[in-house]
This record gives sequence, C-alpha cells and structure tokens, in this order.
Amino acid sequence: MIWAAFALAAMINIEAAQAMFRTLEVRHGAKASMKAPKGGKLISDELLGIFFEDISFAADGGIFAEMVQNGSFEYSPMERDNWGAATSWRFIRPGHSLGKMEPRMDNPLHPNNPTYMRLYIERVGHYPDFDGWTGVGMENGGFDGFAVKAGQKYDFSAFFRNVEGGNKEVRIVLLEPGGRGRQQKILAEQTIVASLNAWQQIPTTLTPTENSSFAVLQLLVLGKGKLDIDQVSLMPQDTYKGHGLRKDLIQALADMKPKFMRFPGGCVVHGGGDGFWGTYRWKTTLGPRHERKPLKNTWGYHQSMGLGYYEYFQLCEDLGMEPVPILPCGVTCQGAGGGWGMTQDAAPMEEMDEWTQDALDLIEWANGDVTTTWGKKRAEQGHPEPFHLKYLGLGNEEFISPHFIERFKYMYERIAKAHPEIVIVGTVGPGSHPGNGDYDNGWKLADELGLPLVDEHYYEHREYFLNNRQYDNYPRDRKTKVYLGEYAAKDSKLIDALAEGLYLLHVERNADVVRMTSYAPLFARKGNTCWNPDLIYFDNERPYLTCSYYVQKMFGQSAGQYYYGDCVRFEGDKAGLVQPVKDSHYGQSVVLNVKTRRLYVKLCNATNETKQAHLNLSRFGNLKAGTKTLLYGQPYLGNNFDSQPIAPVVEPFKAQSKTDLYLPPYSFTMLEISL
Repeated sequence: MIWAAFALAAMINIEAAQAMFRTLEVRHGAKASMKAPKGGKLISDELLGIFFEDISFAADGGIFAEMVQNGSFEYSPMERDNWGAATSWRFIRPGHSLGKMEPRMDNPLHPNNPTYMRLYIERVGHYPDFDGWTGVGMENGGFDGFAVKAGQKYDFSAFFRNVEGGNKEVRIVLLEPGGRGRQQKILAEQTIVASLNAWQQIPTTLTPTENSSFAVLQLLVLGKGKLDIDQVSLMPQDTYKGHGLRKDLIQALADMKPKFMRFPGGCVVHGGGDGFWGTYRWKTTLGPRHERKPLKNTWGYHQSMGLGYYEYFQLCEDLGMEPVPILPCGVTCQGAGGGWGMTQDAAPMEEMDEWTQDALDLIEWANGDVTTTWGKKRAEQGHPEPFHLKYLGLGNEEFISPHFIERFKYMYERIAKAHPEIVIVGTVGPGSHPGNGDYDNGWKLADELGLPLVDEHYYEHREYFLNNRQYDNYPRDRKTKVYLGEYAAKDSKLIDALAEGLYLLHVERNADVVRMTSYAPLFARKGNTCWNPDLIYFDNERPYLTCSYYVQKMFGQSAGQYYYGDCVRFEGDKAGLVQPVKDSHYGQSVVLNVKTRRLYVKLCNATNETKQAHLNLSRFGNLKAGTKTLLYGQPYLGNNFDSQPIAPVVEPFKAQSKTDLYLPPYSFTMLEISL
C-alpha cells in the first residue's frame, strides 16, 4: 500500500511528509484519492489490528473448525493432570460386544505423532433397542459436544490399519445421546471398510438429519480382530472461504476490518513456563496434519497444530491483513522454571545461528518464489504465490537482560542485513511504561540499533486509560515508532470499553508515533478461560461480542491517513482546545481517509452527564450521506452471556458543515461521512 513506502520514516517535518504522501498518490495512481485539507496531521492507516494467541482454547476448540478433540491421541499428563491418550474418548461396546482399547506407540503413523489407539474386538453382539447397532469402538465428545446442523455436510476421516482378522466394517455415527428426558437419536451414519494391514486414510461425509447442540461421534468396528486408528477428524465443509476456520468467529474479525494480525503469541512464542521445551517452532506446524508436531500449550492444554503457520498466513490473506509473525530469539520467557520473575534461560551463543536461520527461512517461505527451498514448500501446501511478508517480530515482552540483548542483536543484525525490506519489530518488555527498567533498557536498545518498531505491552485498571496519555510526551524525532501490541482494561464492562476508547482517541492523536495497536487477548472459550477480560467469548454455536469489541470495531472501520484535532469543541471548553483538560473523561478524533473519501468523527463521553459537542467540518467541502453508530448503556453492565448484551445502534446521519451533537452519558459515537 502507499503508506508502506514511508510508514516507518521519522516524521520531523509533517508538511514535508504530507507532500511526500501526495506525491506517492500521484505516482501510484490512487483512483479514489483526494487532496487533504490543511490542518491535518499525517498518521498511520494501519493503526488497528488484532493479536491472536492460542489462549483459552482459541485455536483447537475455537477458530480451527476441527470438531474432534484429541483425534491424534497425543494428549498427555505432561499437559494437564489426569490427561492421557484416551482423553475425550470413551470406550463403547453396544449390543453386549466384547473387546478393549489400548494406546500404543510402536510403528506409528508418523514420528511426530507417535501415539495411536488399538481396538481389540473379541465378540460383536446385538443391541436390543437399535436393530443392528453393535460393535466395539470409541466415542468422542468433542469440545463440550458437537454442535451440528441439519442438512449441512461434515467431512470425516481417519487413518486405519487392519492388524488382525478379515476386512472390517466400521460404522461412523453422529449420535445425540439420551438422558435428561431425551431419547437417543442417530443423526447421521456411514459405513467404511478397513482392509489394509498398513496405515490408510479413509474419508466419508456425514449429513445430520436434525440440529443438535450436544452430539457425539462414534466409531464402531463390526468385525473380530485388531484395528489401529489414528488422526480422527470431523470438519464442517462450510468454513470461512473453505480454509478450515470457523465462519462465525472469523466473520467477527472481518467485521473489525483489522489491518494486520500478530501471531502466534504472546507467551506461546517462547514457551511460557516450560522453557525451550515448549518454544513454538514454526517449521513443525507445516505440512499434512498427521506430520505436524503437537506441543503443550503454555496455558496448560494441548496444541494439535492443525492451525499452523500456513493457516495463519492464509487467514491474513483472506482478511486483507498484514501478517506479523513473532519468533523466539534464543531466550525463554522469564516465567520459565516456576513463576513470573524467575531467571531467563538463554541458548548458547554457538546455537544462535539455528534461531537466526529459522527467521531467514520463514522470510523465504513467505516471500520466496517456487524455485527457492522454502518457497517450494509453501507452494507444495497449495500457495505458489508469495504471501508478501512485510513485518517480523523478534521476541515477546522478555526481560531486557544482557542475555536477551546479546541474542536479539545477533539475530537482528543478520536478518536486517539479509532482508533490509523486512520491518523488524522489537520489544521493550512487560509493563511498558516510562520508568520501568525493561522499558528503559528496551528503548535504549531500540535507539542503538535504529529499530523501526518496538512492541509495548500493558494491562491496567480502567482508571489508567481514563486518566493517562502516555504518548503525548513521546519524542517526535525518534526513528523507532511504537506498536502497542497488548493492552486492555482489567474488566469487561461498558465503562472499561469506554476507557479503552478514550485512550485510543489519544493514540490516534499520536498516530505519527504509534503506528499499530492490538487488544489482547482476542478469543476465549466459555468455561475454558485462562485470562480475563477477552475481546470475543464463544461457545460451539455463537460468539459473544463484548463492549470492547464494538469499540475496537469502530476504530478498525475508521482508518485514515490524516488526523484533525480542531474540528470538534465541547461545550464549556476553551475555543481552539485540541486536547481535553486533564482527567476530563471525554474526547474526540476526526480522521480523513483520502483513498476512500470518507471522514470519521469519533466522540467518547465516559462521564455521567450529557455532553454537547460542536462540530465544524466545513473545510472538507461537500458532505454526503453518512451513518451514526452509538454505543451506550449502564456503565457497569456488559458481557452478560445470559441476557441481551450491550450493542451499538446504527442509524442514518444527515451530515452538515456545522452541527451540534448531544452525547449521552457513558457513550461512544462514530460518524462516517462520504465526501
């Protein structure tokens, strides 16, 4: 995009930068662009993105549409107490059949997935209530059951190996269990035949005849002998753009219009408390699912890696987002070995070439043509065209220790030399506020290296976001700019969303210094939440959108290249006041998108009184039709899953050059006006 040509240059002379922008518009022939009126400040139009981390079952059991839990039998007590190969499975033998199941690891399907399940079938009996329903087998409960819809198609597959006995019919059944006053129902079934004494993947399709919120999947073997089973899968055919991700959850992201996605973490990147053993290595997430190497999740569960780097990049392409992958850089999380604040582990310097090569190979995988080693591997997965990677992050909120500094510099210098076109994102540690030791050391390192971007993180109570304006005082002549990669108010009520919105208005005012932001965490599965608050909660059937989500959505939909701070005056404020008085708890922002010819006016009133705002938009010329989005309600309500949530109201807006708006107490308003 046009902005990318100079988005990371120092902006000492704003007028010169604006002239540069207009020159680039002409050079690149932006079709719908317009000349920006005077008085605007050039800002980042990539300000609002998302940060995805596999926390609170956000991947398996979340956006990854796989419905079977532990289909590869790789769950382990190392991941969670009382877990094992049979977790989420139940041995069944309807019709008084006889047999057993046994996890095994000899002669596996693939070394990266060494565990499989063997079924011993001694006798196939008869089940009196369902004629012909017999066999020895297994039942999977999925993630709190399978939510299926009548008439929709679900693709089943599994690997089978017929170890002993003749050809074996295997009945694949979607079943709604009985109990609690319900009759047991067969929703869909197919029969396949396992014949080979070698691993063979056998697919079929199930089409339920009724809706169900709590179905189970059964595999019933109808012949005597021994049968090995691995990599059991049930995927809906109807996924987002056919790419294996859950449609409703991804649509919620698409509606935000995010400009980038940071992934896969977070603490997941450098192993959290598990040290190097738990470090996320991108290369092991590629290829067929049965060849990917699963990993204990930092947050205490299992990552199948069905959602891997290819899927992350594909999602970015589907939603028009810049991918921002984050790689480890030779040190573990400071939580390694027991708890926050423990000593970092550091890889020996003689091993740092391996970590560096991983980064160089990732760039080649994402951007190289099909004649390169890693570009060929990307093409083999189904994407011969490059992904056009622009950003690469090194490290995630590590303590800025001497170990970290030495290893970060080693990687940065070699990657920057080999790929000067890649924008490398550094870190300034956890708790990224001035005066914090890691913050100060991280910025010192950034200045020394001339880093393009550094990643700041902080989670604070609503009072911080209501009362502090951290970026007003950042130096404008600094080469390094800010990516606010993780932040959130520490509750999930409307007042917290308004506090975040008020803070984002200040960020937008400083978007010549702050180039990117992303709320965290993004997703959390109801009943399996590792962290609160979260932007989007969900269960098997729907997302639950929070007040913070709607505020983020308004900022994502209102991206632009110019900020105007003098178009709105609140009643009672002095004329010409650009910034609200300290601790005023209200604010405004006017942003112009010259590419789409849209003007956005955002107004936050986090007080308990109605506020009158005087708008003067006459400099923008002829104003056309617009819309008004209003989010408001009781300040300490929100995110009640059992009642109607607080959601914005959208209505037509008659745009005028000069107009007054009355802002309800505890409200956020956005005007979108065509020019």
